[in-house]
Amino acid sequence: MHVANIDGASRGNPGPASYAVVLRDPAGKIALELAKNIGRETNNVAEYFALLAALDYATSHNIAALRVRSDSELLVRQMQGRYKVKSADLKPLHERATKLSRQLQYFAIEHVRRELNRDADALANLALDSAGVPKFEDRKSRLADGIAPANARESRSSEAARPTLTPAPTTPRPAHANPSRTIRARYVRGTFVPADPVDLPEGSEVTLDLRIPLKQ
Repeated sequence: MHVANIDGASRGNPGPASYAVVLRDPAGKIALELAKNIGRETNNVAEYFALLAALDYATSHNIAALRVRSDSELLVRQMQGRYKVKSADLKPLHERATKLSRQLQYFAIEHVRRELNRDADALANLALDSAGVPKFEDRKSRLADGIAPANARESRSSEAARPTLTPAPTTPRPAHANPSRTIRARYVRGTFVPADPVDLPEGSEVTLDLRIPLKQ
């Protein structure tokens, strides 16, 4: 059985994105190392591109049995039929991946922890680094200098939530010393992920005022 570790990366989500595949043959020898930039996309789209690349390679190289490992719970559960595919961006990708997987004699996909997917993760980020895409820490520095990142635009996903994050100090402070801020965020895998860099001290507490947009 061949085993493929896949990963997708997006700096901005959506933002400059890439995907990577590390595929090993039954003896554990690397048969394919692939990384590619795909323009401005979400992390979930990048994850599906990685899966499709692995499946395309398997079907075109007469690989009969393939096990895919990914640290994207959404991707894995959707391919397993445990999660519904609601995003219009992901539906055609999911349909193509399902069709390709059925061409194999055996196909399985499993969720693994991020630390067990390091090779694919490193390749995906290397592709973005090679294209000169700044990392999250670099974008924070640019914001501090008053330079807005190119990907600081409204997310096209209708499933995005827009909570208002208000820093909550652990000790009473005057109101003027603790101004509120409005931060856009996405709800991903049970966690609110800021769409823009948030420069807060480690361990800061925030209050969420959810304002979920109505679906069109």
